[in-house]
Amino acid sequence: MSMTSMVVLGLSIVTILLLLGAFLATLRQDRKGRASAPPVEVAPVETPPLAAPVSAPRHAGSDYTDPRTIRVDDRIEVHGSPARVLGAMHVSWQGQQWTEYLLRDRVRRFQWLSVEVHAGDPPHLEVQLWTDVPTQGMVPAKSMLIMEGVEFFPIERGTAAFRSEGDTGTPERGLLDFADYRASDGRLLSFERIQGGGWTAAYAQPLPPGSISIVRRAS
Repeated sequence: MSMTSMVVLGLSIVTILLLLGAFLATLRQDRKGRASAPPVEVAPVETPPLAAPVSAPRHAGSDYTDPRTIRVDDRIEVHGSPARVLGAMHVSWQGQQWTEYLLRDRVRRFQWLSVEVHAGDPPHLEVQLWTDVPTQGMVPAKSMLIMEGVEFFPIERGTAAFRSEGDTGTPERGLLDFADYRASDGRLLSFERIQGGGWTAAYAQPLPPGSISIVRRAS
């Protein structure tokens, strides 16, 4: 090999080494830059607020009206049907307490709305709309009874104390006898009488949360 060829070959090798070194340096710099880049911030996922426990005063949930806040002379809606609260009976029996509201709807029909907190873990709020049943002189039996062809079995009975307000057609204070029954399909039937008067009976329709809204508060 001639001297000239050797010089050219040597320069070529040196050039290749220089280019290779520059490439490796650039590659190291690029990796260093990616590693030191600030991490992308991810917004924390917010946990939706939980409904307040039913035992919280006047707060049965954040998305619907608490029926325990109903007052006499309020204008309410039950399943979208308007009604006025004429009166209320506050009942107490063996440590249990519940309120029965007398409603009058747009066709002047009267119904009772009962609101009660049942103890448990967790406690739950029970709201029921009661529709009168013609008893034709019937009295609550201590065993099974048949109403309109349906068998009802006794679940609870007793004598409770009550205090009334507004227009309920009852004394301001007194005693209330009651007898509750349940059918095999879950339907409820209740007999009541005020201070030894005549028995009345009604079926219960459980209302889910959100069934009641307060349209206008009493002044």
